[in-house]
Amino acid sequence: MKKLAGFLFIVLVVYSIYNDLNYGSLPTPVSTNKIEAKTVSQDTTSYYEQEIHPGDTVLSILERNLDGPLPVSITEAVADFQELNDGTPPEEIIIGNSYKFPNYSQSQ
Repeated sequence: MKKLAGFLFIVLVVYSIYNDLNYGSLPTPVSTNKIEAKTVSQDTTSYYEQEIHPGDTVLSILERNLDGPLPVSITEAVADFQELNDGTPPEEIIIGNSYKFPNYSQSQ
């Protein structure tokens, strides 16, 4: 009798796991309202292209173009640089290649 009870208990556990994985155990609310969100990306950042020379960094090139300090935070300047250059991090710029740099001189 104990073997039969154990077997039935195992069958019940396996069935409940199967049911939970396929159908879920929590009721899901039925939503008839579907919300669609669309984002429109507008690239309004002006930029200039600069060839990289030995010793250049992204920040040094930006400051040289402005003849002074940056009007934005370093984090924002790095994010703008990566956006203009298809996600290339500033640490991976290559000497001799040209990159796009955000033009902050127009925002002053």
